Formats: sequence, C-alpha cells, structure tokens
Amino acid sequence: MKIVNVALKENSYRIVIGQHILPRLGQALKGLNIGRDALIITSRVIRRHHGAALASSLKENGFCVKFFEVPDGEQSKSVKTAFSLIERIACYDCGRQSFIVAFGGGVIGDLAGYVAAVYKRGVPYIQVPTTFLAQIDSAIGGKTAIDLVAGKNLVGAFYQPRIVWSDVAVLATLDKRQMRNGLAEAVKYGMIADSKLFTDIARHYQELIERRLGVLESVVIQCSRIKTAIVTKDERETQGIRTILNFGHTVGHAIEAAGDYRRYHHGEAVALGMRVAAAISYQRGMLGNKDLDALNRLLSDIGLPQKIKGLSVADIIAVMRHDKKFKGGKNRFVLAQKIGQVKIVTEIPPSVIRYAIHRYMD
Repeated sequence: MKIVNVALKENSYRIVIGQHILPRLGQALKGLNIGRDALIITSRVIRRHHGAALASSLKENGFCVKFFEVPDGEQSKSVKTAFSLIERIACYDCGRQSFIVAFGGGVIGDLAGYVAAVYKRGVPYIQVPTTFLAQIDSAIGGKTAIDLVAGKNLVGAFYQPRIVWSDVAVLATLDKRQMRNGLAEAVKYGMIADSKLFTDIARHYQELIERRLGVLESVVIQCSRIKTAIVTKDERETQGIRTILNFGHTVGHAIEAAGDYRRYHHGEAVALGMRVAAAISYQRGMLGNKDLDALNRLLSDIGLPQKIKGLSVADIIAVMRHDKKFKGGKNRFVLAQKIGQVKIVTEIPPSVIRYAIHRYMD
C-alpha cells in the first residue's frame, strides 16, 4: 500500500492506495474513533460487485453494517434523493454511533459527503471510491454537493473525509467507457501540473483502459499527490490555487447540465470542456499549436468525444451563466499556457467563448 497524507491541520487524513486492499479497511478504521455503526451509501451495482467484501471486512472488526442504496447516475445528486436518504438514515440511526461510508463513484461520493456534512450538523465519513475518476479526483479534497435544476453542484459544503481508501482492484468491474471517463480527469492533471504524467498517459492509455493494475496504481498515486498538494494550499478555494482543478470544467459542467446529465458522462463532458478551454487559450496566444494538437490527439486516442452532439451553443452558454465559478458576473476560465501549466483568466469576451464552443459542435 502507498499512503498520501493530506495535511489540513485538524482535518488531516490519509489516502491509502493499493491492490486488493478492500478486505483490510475494517482494521484501518478501528483506530479512527469514528463510531461503530457504518451507514454505507452505495448503488445496487456496486453493492452486488463489492458489497460482501466491504461488509465482511467491517463486521470482522466489530462494526455494524447497514446499506442504503440509491440509483446510479447524476440524477441521484438531487435535493429529493439527498433528503429522502437523510430521512431513511435518521429512522435507522436512533441511539447509534454512526459514520457514513461513501462506497461508489463520484456521484455517490458527492452525495454521501453532502449527507454526512449536513446530517446532525456533521457526522464522520469515509471515502471508498470504486471508479477510476473517483479515485484520482472526486474522492479527494472534501468537496461535497448536490445539483439543482439551474446547475451542477450548486448546493454543497467543504467537508473532509476521515480517510480515503482506494483499491485499484475494484476497477476491474468497470467497462471501458467508465475507464475513459476517468482518464479525462487524469489528462487534466497532466495539463495543469505535470507534463510527465501527460506523457505517461499518452504512452500507456491503452493499458489503463484495459485496467492493468500496476499502471492504474501508478496513475492513481500521481494524481492523488497532485490534488493533495493543491488542496493543502487552498482547502476552501479562497486563494485561487485550487481553482486550477477546474480546467475544462466551466464548459464541461455546462455541457453536462444542458444534456440533462444523460447525454455525457462527467469525464466526457470535461474532455470537451478541455478542448474548448485549450482553443480559447490558443486564440489568446497563450498556448502553442503543438501543445493544442497534443491535447486533442490524446483525448481522441483515448476515445473521448471529439464533438458536442445534440446541443446548441446557446444551450451551453445559458447554463454557464449560472456557473458558481463566475464572480461578480464576470466569467472565469482556467486556460493552458503549456502542457503542465495553466493560468486563471477572467472576462473572456463572449464572442471568443462562443467561437471556441462552435469549433467543437457537431
């Protein structure tokens, strides 16, 4: 196992990464003093694949276990689902010493983290991510949220987990679309902070899609270290440092929402958002043609979308107006200067944004 320490004073925790380590989770939790009743929020599919192993590990170490299933998909990050889940937990939780386990991908992690943050004004929770995207990105850093009709992640809280337990062996049950979805976020990390990681992904993307455990573990470790370094400098995104993690997300989130969270998976929308952000960077003379081509080529080689289908530029722009990353009505983009380096830029002319989006419309 490899350990990445997230140093946030009283909110510090460990990210534990390894192969076939899910059975060791129960023993690790015994020293955290988080309670004895594990409330596991998951989906039916994840429970079917991995629920028995998780429950066995916890029960063998003295924990009581209760599963709470929610439907797969972004639609579960809704006010209705969140508060229905809280009601179900409250009915069960009387007199117990409970903590929440987020056992799933990014949707489960965001939803379970939000429930943990607001239930009883905060109960301990742990992240056990089961998708590539969640292991390298969404399970780390304490951003929890649910969606509104107006936009994605508009209701949430910064609430750090007590531990993140990333077993890359559980990724074996993912299909290739889900692996590509996670690879988009891995490419993002290469673009914002590490040109070597970008090159490594370009060399080994096929092995990653095929779920070769050694390569997967290496990328999860690298991405976890990058995100940890950023989060520890700017936990609540008040210093402008953590904002660089949003490369590709401004347009990406708008594409997700405009497609009613059904047309594109998160990573697919982010890939399109990175193409648009890179095009804006190129138009402004910040990014060279060689690096622009390298990004677009890698995203295409991985099998991520090349064009935005079934939406209009107007649809996407309308959703972007609700983006919480915009300050004082001014748009704000993370733009690329080169592979491995980005910059936050405000007040991009609307015509430039529309042109860049139009470039990738089908």
